[in-house]
Amino acid sequence: MISELFQMLVNALAAVLFFDIAGFPFIVLWLIIAAFFFTFYLGGVNFRLFGHALKIAMGKYDRKEDAGEVSHLQALLSALSATVGLGSIAGISVGVAIGGPGAIFWIVAAGLLGMATKFAEVTLSMCYRRIDSDGKVYGGPFQYIERGLRDMNMPGLGRALALVFAVFCLGGAIGGGNMFQSNQAVKIMTQTFESLRDLGWLLSLGFAALVFVVLLGSIKRIAKVAEAIVPMKGILYLICAVIVVGANIEHLPATFGMIFSNAFTGEAATGGFIGMIAVAFKRASFANEAGLGSAPIAHAAARTQEPVREAAVALLEPFFAAMIALLTGLMVVITGAYLGASASDGVMIASKAFETVAPWFTVLLAANVFLFAYSTTIGWSYYGEIAWCFLFGRKQIKLFYVLFCVATFLGGIMNFGVVLDFSDLLILGMSLPNIIVLYIMRKRIREEMHKYMGSLRSNPEYKMHF
Repeated sequence: MISELFQMLVNALAAVLFFDIAGFPFIVLWLIIAAFFFTFYLGGVNFRLFGHALKIAMGKYDRKEDAGEVSHLQALLSALSATVGLGSIAGISVGVAIGGPGAIFWIVAAGLLGMATKFAEVTLSMCYRRIDSDGKVYGGPFQYIERGLRDMNMPGLGRALALVFAVFCLGGAIGGGNMFQSNQAVKIMTQTFESLRDLGWLLSLGFAALVFVVLLGSIKRIAKVAEAIVPMKGILYLICAVIVVGANIEHLPATFGMIFSNAFTGEAATGGFIGMIAVAFKRASFANEAGLGSAPIAHAAARTQEPVREAAVALLEPFFAAMIALLTGLMVVITGAYLGASASDGVMIASKAFETVAPWFTVLLAANVFLFAYSTTIGWSYYGEIAWCFLFGRKQIKLFYVLFCVATFLGGIMNFGVVLDFSDLLILGMSLPNIIVLYIMRKRIREEMHKYMGSLRSNPEYKMHF
């Protein structure tokens, strides 16, 4: 009964907020146009600052005396812990099942283009972040939408769009950043280990308890946990994916050929070429979150006085997400795991690919899924916390922690299709107010970029070449 009512609510909201334009869902087209626009408007900053971003992330420009709560690397890992989640495994697998092998090409392309959108939103987040007397940082679209538009003599519009964003962000944190993750973590555990088959509710409860422990420490504890988990989950998944591809290496040339040929025909996609592009960008947006306004919340906590310096670090997120998506796509295509699969199969598509190595190899996927799900959930908990504080203040923050963990538990025991629809609706909906403001404040973003690049050119210590 609850699932049916939930599905009715999702359908009603989707009908109001999303509609097709020439075969594209409006929200997907919205994200595609923004990614292309900022890539060209900012002169290919996606690639021009890539090398510099790696140096920043490695700590070359860290200064402990700068305002903020965490280092550049910790901010990146906190954002990555939320960004690179099960959307990169279950979501991409579903994308290939619906859009065909060619969808992988466009998912990667969307990630590379999305680097510019991510740069734009993090630049504004750093310009308008607020630090209270206790050193607590409040940043992200909540701040730059309201305060930025106020500076441009549009206070009413700024307040309205900030409230809309906060509502979507809070819902997205509970949906895609939480319920989707626990749903897939519980599903893979119960399917992989027969002894756990009837204990989904207990696994979901345990997952919620682990999340609650980290919630109490906010961004500093999240950053520490992310610093340990993110490299671990990335390396483990990389090794596993390479082994799966290696076990089927004889099919690799044909797999690449299929990806490139289908990318421009859409022959294997539901809905043809247009359907493939729409699915690819939708799943890529869920995987890299460029333009959604989520990652700027985590990056705002970085210790730095240079807004563009942290924005450059943020460029790395969509790139890493694209590489993980590419590995997942290769894995499910080279093994044929996507054939005959549907959207409801989720992470089990990847499980089928892992089985081609050995039946026991799916245990490693279960470990991967748990790490991805846990790190993403705690990352999104911080986004939800900041949204809650913007809407209701910090006095009732413990109520948010309780509601978030209840949602974690419910997500683990609900129907996957309902959770996926709810996640897409709210998370992608965050881009509506966010990108509107990125367009309005585009000149400020470009001015900050040119100012920073100019300072690098004039300082021989940096040895930057553009």
